Amino acid sequence: MDLSIIVNQYSLYLNGLWTTIWLVALSLLLGLFIAVPAGILRGSGNWFAKGPVWFYMYFFRGTPLLIQLFIIYYGSAQFDSLRESWLWDYFQEAWFCALLAFTLNTGAYTAEIVRGVIGTMDKGELEAAKAYGMSTWQTLRRITLPNSLRRALPAYSNEIIFMIHGSAIAGVVTIVDITGAARVVNARYYAPFEAYFAAGLLYMCLTFSVIYLFKKLEASYSQQ
Repeated sequence: MDLSIIVNQYSLYLNGLWTTIWLVALSLLLGLFIAVPAGILRGSGNWFAKGPVWFYMYFFRGTPLLIQLFIIYYGSAQFDSLRESWLWDYFQEAWFCALLAFTLNTGAYTAEIVRGVIGTMDKGELEAAKAYGMSTWQTLRRITLPNSLRRALPAYSNEIIFMIHGSAIAGVVTIVDITGAARVVNARYYAPFEAYFAAGLLYMCLTFSVIYLFKKLEASYSQQ
C-alpha cells in the first residue's frame, strides 16, 4: 500500500469530509423538523391527518435512497413548471438535490422512531397529566415529547450512522464528499485500495464519534 497517495491528497479528503459532515448534519436537522410532527400525526386516530403522513413514510422507507436521489436529481427536469420557476435555481444544483433526498429520507425514518416511542409512553404519566389539568398540547410539550425523545436516543443514533453511510451515494451526482474524493484519487492514481481505504477510515472515525457522543448523552440522561 502506497501511503504517499493518501498523504499527497489529504486536502481533498478533508474537503470531502467537511462536505459529508455539513450535508449529513443539515439533513438530520431539517429531517427532525419533519419527523416530530409527522411522528405525532402518524399516531393520530384521524385518518385524514395520518393518511398523507403514512404515504410519505411508506414511500421513503420502502424505496432505496439512491432511487430517491435519482428521482429528484434527474427526474425534476421533466417538469416545465419547475424549470420555469425560481425553484429551478436550486434543483439544478447537485448539493440541493442530495440535501432534499437525505432530508426526506431521514425524516421518514425518524418519524417512525418518534411514533414508536410515543406509542410506548406510560399511560399512567398521561393520566396523571390529565388529572393535573394539563391540556393536550401541554401534555405533549411537557411530558410526552421530552420522555419519548430521551428514549429514542439509541434508535436515533443508529439513524445518524445509517445517514452517514448512506451519504456515500452523493458522489454519484458529482458531489465531492468522502466517497467522491476517493473516486477522484482513484482516477488520478489508479489506486483503488489506497483511495477507498482512506475513505473507509474517515467514515469509521465519523461513526465512532457519533457512538461516543450518544453514549455520553445516554449516560447523562440516565443520571437525571
